[in-house]
Amino acid sequence: MPGAIYAEGLVKTFGDVRALDGVDLDVPEGTVLGLLGPNGAGKTTAVRCLTTLLRPDSGKAVVAGLDVLKQPNEVRRSIGLSGQFAAVDEYLTGRENLQMVGQLYQMRAKAAKARAVELLEQFDLADAADRTAKTYSGGMRRRLDLAAALVVSPPVMFMDEPTTGLDPRNRQLLWDVIKRLVSGGTTLLLTTQYLEEADHLAHDIVVVDHGHVIARGTSDELKARTGGERVEVVVHEREHITTAGEVLAGFGKGELTVEEHTRKLTVPVTGGAKLLAEVIRELDVRGIEIDDIGLRRPTLDDVFLSLTGHVAEVKEEENGASEKAAAKDRRHKKEAAK
Repeated sequence: MPGAIYAEGLVKTFGDVRALDGVDLDVPEGTVLGLLGPNGAGKTTAVRCLTTLLRPDSGKAVVAGLDVLKQPNEVRRSIGLSGQFAAVDEYLTGRENLQMVGQLYQMRAKAAKARAVELLEQFDLADAADRTAKTYSGGMRRRLDLAAALVVSPPVMFMDEPTTGLDPRNRQLLWDVIKRLVSGGTTLLLTTQYLEEADHLAHDIVVVDHGHVIARGTSDELKARTGGERVEVVVHEREHITTAGEVLAGFGKGELTVEEHTRKLTVPVTGGAKLLAEVIRELDVRGIEIDDIGLRRPTLDDVFLSLTGHVAEVKEEENGASEKAAAKDRRHKKEAAK
């Protein structure tokens, strides 16, 4: 039985650009799917097709048990969407923004006011509730946008790169909110460019590139495919590179790489912090002075280099101008109640 979000063979083209090229997705109820990829990979196009903002050229999509192509209005009433750009009215206060969304969904005024108070508290915005949104910081606007997407407590949520551009504190605040949301039973499709974000939040991850699904699995499974953990060492003296290489090769689970000009040695490993401590002890026994040592995890570029042979380059064909995207996200909220 298909999950709460299901797509089969989705295709969408923009002129000569094939933004989606036969994408398949299946997100079980109450779980988080991380859709991972660089700009232009097809993530935003997939979200817009699944949320009825775009009509796919071919393929099938079902959200919350509803056919996206045949029942678009019903789908909109069953989902929440937080886009890349905060879709709030900057001339209304935080409270007024949330009450307006509630009224668009035909909630009674009293219920809309109560829900606004609840969400302002939940998203740490109560102290700024009666300030206009244009005075909010970027992180506050993003939290307000997410709160607006949750006014009617939708069973299915879509978040399109919700933490892009946020500082670490605001990113962590949003992660905490997302975790509480999912623990309450919400199904979530989250697009991101950050492997760390998918690692924190997603039960499963799908990696897309140029409109194709190129890998899927858990965070640990993907890391294993990209070499898993690695130890990186920078030795203090160049003449110690050879000896340090012998030490690392003894602990490594793959090819040792050496950068002579930076005096850095890298080797894939398994064993985590315990193994790192053993490496440090052995280097000390050999009398090798080091400037830096660390246990590194794969980055998004590591994943893409391993899977595709190229890094996650930035492309602009898919998304278009940011203002146009923001306008579509605002329009979605208003159309949802029709």
